[in-house]
Amino acid sequence: MADTMQFDLVSPERSLASLQASAVQLPGAEGDMTAMPDHAPTITTLRPGVVRVQSSEGDAEFVVTGGFAEITATGTSVLAERAVPVAEFTQDMLNDFMSDAIDARDNATPEMLDDLAKRATELASVAADLGLSANA
Repeated sequence: MADTMQFDLVSPERSLASLQASAVQLPGAEGDMTAMPDHAPTITTLRPGVVRVQSSEGDAEFVVTGGFAEITATGTSVLAERAVPVAEFTQDMLNDFMSDAIDARDNATPEMLDDLAKRATELASVAADLGLSANA
């Protein structure tokens, strides 16, 4: 078994990480999961949450609002809708993310209402975990 795998995290704005990782914790839409070297091939959607990366370069955490993750035996790639390193995540950013989520929920079609309401609730949970207030 290999000790590390390639990890890449990109958002529409920029590439946030490209490094060798020993484990990547992901907020999967169907539940949290940890990708490690030699993982079975998997593609999953992501819900709002924190991606946690363990590597010899040091651990890293990133807030994501959703997206996709592709996991293979040799790597994990995350394509995030929006992503920010936890260390850079501010109350103003959270307010912006919450405002977007609430606007999407309030303007949703009936078919999408439950999913978008859940997204706003999940983002509020991330805020609480980070010690921020989800009041937009």
